[in-house]
Amino acid sequence: MTRLAGAALVAGVLITGGGAAAVAAPGGSPEGVAGPRVTPGPCAYTQTPEEPAARPVPLPPDPRRTPDRGTVRVTLRTNQGPIGLTLDREAAPCTVQSFLHLARHRFYDRTGCHRLTAYPTLRVLQCGDPSGTGSGGPGYRYADELPTDLPPAPTDPTGVRRLYARGTLAMANAGPDTNGSQFFLVQSDSALRPNYTVFGSIDAAGLATLDRIAAGGIAPTAEDPAPVDGAPALPVDIRRVVRQHHHR
Repeated sequence: MTRLAGAALVAGVLITGGGAAAVAAPGGSPEGVAGPRVTPGPCAYTQTPEEPAARPVPLPPDPRRTPDRGTVRVTLRTNQGPIGLTLDREAAPCTVQSFLHLARHRFYDRTGCHRLTAYPTLRVLQCGDPSGTGSGGPGYRYADELPTDLPPAPTDPTGVRRLYARGTLAMANAGPDTNGSQFFLVQSDSALRPNYTVFGSIDAAGLATLDRIAAGGIAPTAEDPAPVDGAPALPVDIRRVVRQHHHR
């Protein structure tokens, strides 16, 4: 699990562990060497050979007309209780398309949520890595779909950070345009730079589940008996992701 220090941790804690995922998109492969595969549609899902998939999965579909209207309901069935999500196609069409693709291929089934944070201004649960290390992904990346309407975080007098409100569902990343499979669930109002794609929200039952997980605290380690960032003391296992087909 990635550990950053000091201000960097508070400013960018929702970074995935894979450093290689932060390299720029391929553009200049040596002559005679094929570059990574890129889907032909507007989402341009790009293979990351330097970051192989933590669990085998094909590239997502990428139709010319990416669905960008309506919502889709899914439920994370976890050992700690259900977490219902509403995915917003209009806010982040490529992200929702990728998430549903991974769910359909059962990429998230039988995976643990590896990270819980408990800073005063940052309280989230991070999931989506089948390896459980914080550095695993789906073997591809795609561009950010960043929010433009988040209000300033009241805890940040500089105005740089924005409010990722309780109940927000967003993507973790390893830098600009490196979205993969890891996502985070905001348990309490949090202050972050607006560098993380928001693609949905968490229902009331899901927030109750998150509250129970957060109340359990973070597992102590030999180096830190009272951590504010680490594995949840109550292990969180996503048993299955189920799509509800009465979306609107």
